Amino acid sequence: MPPVPADPGPPPGAPAHGPADPAAGPAREAGRLSGPLFRDEQPGTVQPGIAQPGAARPGTVQPGAARPGTVPPGMAQPGAGQPGAAQPGVTETVVLRAISDDAAPGLGTPPHPGAPVHPAPPPSHPAAGQPHFVPSSHPGQETPVAAQPDPQPQPRKQRGGRNLQAAIGVGVGLGAVIVASLFVVKALFLVVVMAAVAVGVWELTSRLAERKQIKAPLVPLVVGGIAMVATGYWSGIQWAAASLALTGLAVMVWRMAEPPEDYLRDITAGVFTAFYVPFLATFVAMMLAADDGPQRIVLFLIVTICSDTGAYAVGYKFGKTKLAPTISPGKTREGLAGGIALSMLAGALLMQLIIDDGSWWQGLILGGCAAVTATLGDLGESMIKRDLGIKDMGTLLPGHGGIMDRLDSLLPTAPVVWLLLAAFVGS
Repeated sequence: MPPVPADPGPPPGAPAHGPADPAAGPAREAGRLSGPLFRDEQPGTVQPGIAQPGAARPGTVQPGAARPGTVPPGMAQPGAGQPGAAQPGVTETVVLRAISDDAAPGLGTPPHPGAPVHPAPPPSHPAAGQPHFVPSSHPGQETPVAAQPDPQPQPRKQRGGRNLQAAIGVGVGLGAVIVASLFVVKALFLVVVMAAVAVGVWELTSRLAERKQIKAPLVPLVVGGIAMVATGYWSGIQWAAASLALTGLAVMVWRMAEPPEDYLRDITAGVFTAFYVPFLATFVAMMLAADDGPQRIVLFLIVTICSDTGAYAVGYKFGKTKLAPTISPGKTREGLAGGIALSMLAGALLMQLIIDDGSWWQGLILGGCAAVTATLGDLGESMIKRDLGIKDMGTLLPGHGGIMDRLDSLLPTAPVVWLLLAAFVGS
């Protein structure tokens, strides 16, 4: 704020006074107040009777300045017993230093003009459940903010996003159906295989149409698939292969009823579906046709299930090195080793105990090969689902997905087990 002259001078028309009292200068300087809230003016900066630009007129008070003759609380009054007080009749105007935000309470006050301001340390984090404050636009004031409740921990999801109870229940139910159909009426298990083939073909062609707009003919694929399974059971591999060829021709002819656009793409998908689902399942029917067919089916199912179970258990506990991270991130090399070991152990025991003329070392070979093909089949199915952008092929089996999600490792393993059993103990 600009300084105010100590003596405004005589009013207009008043008689001129003589020379100023020589003692007035020292008294005026002794009566000037100083401190952290006042500006200490240098002597000689204001000439008596000359108003500086922006200076207050006599009798007025600038904002933030003290009125003439008053002193802020806590300051001694001039002439109250202090040496060098101002002489009577002399008016002193004290200019207060403007109070700004950096001199607000709690933010530190400089000990003298020009000294740096040290901000107060930031408040510590409030305790849990206590309100905290945020800075306000008014200095020295803070706005309380209601304390936010602590976030509740989210429930932990099950591994793989599956419903474990539903998966176990469905697995037990499927096992009961398989055992009952195998050991009560052998041909009844053949009906189970045909039904699984028909549903699997429907799931695969439906997903192809939904995600890729590929229209593989469903009717010739279902009919041809059932024919493959039946001819393989009653007549052997030659008739099953002939049924596959006829199914491919039927797909080509059936697709001719549609416009020619994407004809090659649709029949290619149809031939692939005929080979992937019903033809590979035909080897299960051919295993069933042997005299000890139910025992061979049990061996085939158990070594495949042990491969999946051993890989899951060992991979979950010790898995560190990814097997195929771009295809199936959950599979590890340690899990693959565990699956192979458990499948070989199961193959050695079952080959020795339930297969006529079987030997334990044959079971080791069969179990190891079955574990490898089961893993490759699972990876192949994962590639198809990633290409289609889906997680499961269907929703028919709660906790498992669709039929194709359960056949992914069984289908490629069936021809390997059938071939090894035919080589070891005959067909």
